[in-house]
Amino acid sequence: MDTPSYFPVPPGVGMEENFLSLDDILLSQERLPVRTECVFPRLGFLEKSSDSQDIPEGTKMELPLWLCKGLYEKKRKVLSVELPKIYKEGWRTVFTADPNVVDLHKMGPYYYGLGSQMLHFDNPENPDIANALLQTFIGRFRRTMDSSQNAYNEDTSVLVGRLDCLEKVLFRSGQNSLNGFQGWEKGQAAQLTASSLVLNYRKRKLVDVQS
Repeated sequence: MDTPSYFPVPPGVGMEENFLSLDDILLSQERLPVRTECVFPRLGFLEKSSDSQDIPEGTKMELPLWLCKGLYEKKRKVLSVELPKIYKEGWRTVFTADPNVVDLHKMGPYYYGLGSQMLHFDNPENPDIANALLQTFIGRFRRTMDSSQNAYNEDTSVLVGRLDCLEKVLFRSGQNSLNGFQGWEKGQAAQLTASSLVLNYRKRKLVDVQS
């Protein structure tokens, strides 16, 4: 049997990335709208619309998430990070009304991950953003898992294409569990095995007890 060269690592959930995860590495490249709060000397080449050698104070541009986190300081303002439109009040209202109508992959494949990372930056709307992330996940979770259980041997490409990266992981987990159960019912498996999500949860609980 061939051994896979890479074992998928699930993305981190929260304000810290898991850099063993390819999804988190890709997430760190997401570009955020920023405004410089001081002069950036000899970095004018980063701003293609300007011929200046420096980046002047007050310049609006886009920088990747990893660089924004590295430059951002609460005490000494180097740059301010603005909210991407999907986390602003207008879109939060849409998610509150019915989160299932939104194509999260089209709006940004890392909606939950990037939203969690936005909490690094001091913004008065952070509590509302955190609540919107939670309520959106809760509102879409049941439909995602129901779909994974009721789409046995069907083409799910259209459905999965509308899911966020984290939701796709949950969908695949649900389908794998269903396929395993169907195989067991048909006598194709000797015994049922615990889901990787359950095994990881047990490991965390064991570490908590030992510590």
